[in-house]
Amino acid sequence: MAIDYQGLAVKGVQALSPYQPGKPIDELARELGLNPAEIIKLASNENPLGPSDKALSAAKQALSEFCLYPDGNGFELKQALAARLGVEMSQITLGNGSNDVLEVIARCFADSDSEVIFSQYAFAVYPIVTQAIGARGVSVPAQDWGHDLDAMAASVTDRTRLIFVANPNNPTGTVHEAPAIEAFLEKVPANVLVVLDEAYCEYLQGEQYPDGIKLLSRFPNLIVSRTFSKAWGLAALRVGYSISSPAIADILNRVRQPFNVDTIALAAATAVLGDEAYLERSREVNTAGIRQLEQAFDAMGLSYIPSAGNFIAVDVGEKAQEIYQALLSHGVIVRPVAGYGMPQHLRVSVGLPEENERLVEALSQSLESVAGQGV
Repeated sequence: MAIDYQGLAVKGVQALSPYQPGKPIDELARELGLNPAEIIKLASNENPLGPSDKALSAAKQALSEFCLYPDGNGFELKQALAARLGVEMSQITLGNGSNDVLEVIARCFADSDSEVIFSQYAFAVYPIVTQAIGARGVSVPAQDWGHDLDAMAASVTDRTRLIFVANPNNPTGTVHEAPAIEAFLEKVPANVLVVLDEAYCEYLQGEQYPDGIKLLSRFPNLIVSRTFSKAWGLAALRVGYSISSPAIADILNRVRQPFNVDTIALAAATAVLGDEAYLERSREVNTAGIRQLEQAFDAMGLSYIPSAGNFIAVDVGEKAQEIYQALLSHGVIVRPVAGYGMPQHLRVSVGLPEENERLVEALSQSLESVAGQGV
């Protein structure tokens, strides 16, 4: 007798659509017969500088230990994070990327009787983990492509257990300054946990922007999540973490899988925290790249969403999918975001100056060719 394994899956999982990552370089090379060395990927908000020399050296040294299980508690990385951030090690939860931490949080504090609030156009993982655990997702309409914090606070009910807030937000790049985040937290009941996702916080410069970790003492229901995948340049190694009260961290660490961060990743992440020059260079390249892309889009008459991250969502019109495909033929990978409800936008990661220039040239040619096809 044939068994319907799809039918055996829990209700929330059955209805999920898989997360669609940016297209890998090798995949595009195979599909179109292109030289991988001539393809540029500006799709996944990765650091265009490549890895830090300190991180690379530490990773190489750790290779001799990959026959052993990693330190399940991540002592050295936690110690380095605690020293850098001014927190206690007992406040830290490590994850296999920040996505891992976000899922652990959802599993710990929400269930099928719960509601989880997030914004329209926010990171896809929020509705995915909500649906996977059977909770009810409450998507609050965005305001100017970003979080409407007042509306999100007003959406809290007796069933609300979690609120996800990305600051800066992916894929729109919008950001809220410190007073707005603090005013929002003051409105949220103490029994509702707020996850402030600061995956792109290292790109923020200026006292007007919030540092979620400094708010923890005032708001014990706050959890701050961060990652080493962006400004720190360790996307492939998958290292993320959260900072919370020790009581919340204790719960998270009960559910967190043992050995969820491997030895090489732990070594590289610990080392890169000591490479301040690399972080500063990452910021400089990103600031210049954002400016370069904005000026190019302005010259091309394209509207875009001003971004505080290391990417820009640019409006290329109703034929965005065709333009995306045309860019692929030029060996340029960007990210279509129709799945986020933004069918006219493409999200472009900031690259090195020459990569940004090539993107601009390919986009100009693609816009022209697609427009010509419609005549």
